[in-house]
Parts: sequence; C-alpha cells; structure tokens
Amino acid sequence: MSFLKTKESGEAQVDFDRLPRHVAIIMDGNGRWAKRRGLPRTAGHAAGAETFRSIATYCQKIGLEYLTVYAFSTENWKRPLEEVSAIVGLLKKYLLESIEKMEKDKIKLHFFGDLEPLPQELKDMCRKTSEISERYEGMQVNVCFNYGGRDEIVRAARHFAADCAAGGRKPKELTEVLFSEYLCSNGVPDPDLVIRPSGEVRISNFLLWQSAYAEFYFTDVLWPDFSKEELHRALAAYQGRSRRFGGV
Repeated sequence: MSFLKTKESGEAQVDFDRLPRHVAIIMDGNGRWAKRRGLPRTAGHAAGAETFRSIATYCQKIGLEYLTVYAFSTENWKRPLEEVSAIVGLLKKYLLESIEKMEKDKIKLHFFGDLEPLPQELKDMCRKTSEISERYEGMQVNVCFNYGGRDEIVRAARHFAADCAAGGRKPKELTEVLFSEYLCSNGVPDPDLVIRPSGEVRISNFLLWQSAYAEFYFTDVLWPDFSKEELHRALAAYQGRSRRFGGV
C-alpha cells in the first residue's frame, strides 16, 4: 500500500490505495483572504480560482474519481455587482482554458445548478465542455454554479411531478433511488467526504440530499491558502473514521 505521512502530525497518514471515490469542497474564504491583504474581494476570487486549478490537478494525479466544488450559490447573486461579474468572468476564463486542455488532461467537466441566468455565451461553453467530456474516461469535476441544495430538490420534485402529469410516472413509484435520478448529480456517487475551509462550520445549502452520510472535515485555512498538505490532512482524517451508514 502507498502511504504518506503529513508534516504536521507524525501519526496522520494517507493511504492512496484507499481514497474516497468522491470529495466535495465548499470553496470558502476568498473575500476574507483578500481583506487581510488589503486587496479587493475580486483578487481573492482570482486567487481561489488558481487554488481550484491546482487542487483539481492534484486530485487527478492521486487517482480521485470525482471532485465537486461549490463555486457560486443561488444566494450569491445578492453580492455586489462587481464581485458577481468577476466570478462570472473567472468562470469564462476557466472554461476557455479547459476546452483547450480537456483532451490532453482527460478531466471531465460537468455543471450542477441552474445555468439559465448566465449569459448565452457561457451557457454554450458549459454545454460544449459537457459534450467534450463524453468522449473519454477520466476524473470528473463537477462545478456547482448558481446552485443551491434546496433549489435542486425543488426542481427535481417539479420534474417528477411533470412526468407524473404527463403520464410517464406514477407517484407511488417514487423511491430515493428514482428521485436521485432527477437531481443534478444523477449518475454520480454521493460524496464520501465534504471539506469546508475558512473556519465556518456549516453546510450552507450544499449537496443537501447527497451528503446525508458524508464525512465532514472543517479547517480554518482560507480557500486561496488551501494546499495539497491540507488535503492530505482531510483525507487522513477521513480514513481514520468508521463509516456505519446508520448500522452498528
């Protein structure tokens, strides 16, 4: 087996042959990171985007199958227009680069959330990256943009109700497995580990359905400072837990 000891603790270690299949991350702390440095919040989001790129690349390197990140929530539209515009601009920049690199890196890119409010150009780019992703096998990165767990569940319920009204389904057919097929994450295993940087200890409307039995790891490190060493600590903490899923 392949092990790695973390620098901070001689006891903690990561077994790379026993990684979780799916890690989800709430990318939080960009604004506070910038404020501490006397920079505009937009600079924090730019730094956070680079951290995302670095962590996603590293997750692929160590063999993670799925990575889901919380990039922009349904509530984030309340933020100042300049900040929202900067985040949308970073998404466009990342997509332009990803479309060029996806064939080489073999990283599949999908989006969770309601993309309708986005500019048409961005919606087209999101669709194009999803189409490219279908061509090959590789680690899948899911970017939650204009996403909210409650909104996802409500939209899934509406879709199921519409199918019932159209005669394609019957209410009594509904099970947890069937309902999951109406979610953004259809076909993706539930996250094994949810990581939240920045010192906040809450889920913030992220993957509410899918995280029912996920393990959580919280750290005071702000997202732009999140490193592979911090990821190692999260993975080591996860591997040290006993997952019983309601059993004994």
